[in-house]
Amino acid sequence: MQKESKIYVAGHRGMVGSAIVRRLQSDGYNNIVTRTSAELDLRNQAAVQSFFAAEQPEYVFMSAAKVGGIVANNTYRADFIYDNLMIEANVIRASHDFDVKKMLFLGSSCIYPKLAPQPLKEEYLLEGYLEPTNEPYAIAKIAGIKLSEAFRDQYGCNFISAMPTNLYGPNDNYDLQNSHVLPALLRKFHAAVQEGKQEVEIWGTGSPKREFLHVDDLADACFYLMLNYDDRGFVNVGTGTDVSIKELAEIVARVTGFKGRLVFDTSKPDGTPRKLMDVGRLHRLGWKHRIDLEDGVKAVYEGVKDSELFTVSA
Repeated sequence: MQKESKIYVAGHRGMVGSAIVRRLQSDGYNNIVTRTSAELDLRNQAAVQSFFAAEQPEYVFMSAAKVGGIVANNTYRADFIYDNLMIEANVIRASHDFDVKKMLFLGSSCIYPKLAPQPLKEEYLLEGYLEPTNEPYAIAKIAGIKLSEAFRDQYGCNFISAMPTNLYGPNDNYDLQNSHVLPALLRKFHAAVQEGKQEVEIWGTGSPKREFLHVDDLADACFYLMLNYDDRGFVNVGTGTDVSIKELAEIVARVTGFKGRLVFDTSKPDGTPRKLMDVGRLHRLGWKHRIDLEDGVKAVYEGVKDSELFTVSA
């Protein structure tokens, strides 16, 4: 991938896509093609084919997806599987049809079985039942992996896949109805401090363990893989360490300056007990994350605490 190569970043306004654009630009890659969802509906095959025919991108970062937290995944099950299947199928097919030199498909750690051994190795895919609350999204992402592999197997396409762990960072979603746990906690604790509350309620027992990766680290990993990885198997992207939801809440409390009490609503679901990625394959390829969790959360909070992101309707 040369500095002058034409690169299409699908989903450039999202948290992941925008981070990939920043990473590319920081290294002097400025021939970047983007389209908003209003300009190009990736669910529309004819529109995607027309876009690829007109632009002829050489490299594709496939970061466009319909995403959300546990509530959104469980509520809008049809939308999550249909939209994601259509988006990835159209972009992957067009990448083949218009001779894209290399395409990177981005999935999610939810592809793994709910009770898979920890840490999660790439070979555990399809070895057990999925977490029911986000099964439609997970199935769509598994289909994207297999679609990429199938085009590689049948046509020799240089299509690779990366599976990131839980992400946070700039351009995250802070709507309490459909956000992920870390941005939701940031908003809750910020509001508690502003309103002088003495306690913050947290869903579940606080015992589930999760791994968190700053999106700028993910973008750096994607950039690294695009330059250095050409094999068939997908690659986990994470830190290789995790924290409990209780420990995460304590980090957020420190960052936001909350001094009150944590209250755990045990009537709410915990989800998967643990979800830690095995990142040995990525480490062997020569890449490791750089941003410490508490430092990353602190930087994110400083960037959003005075913004309109925390005024989104709850």
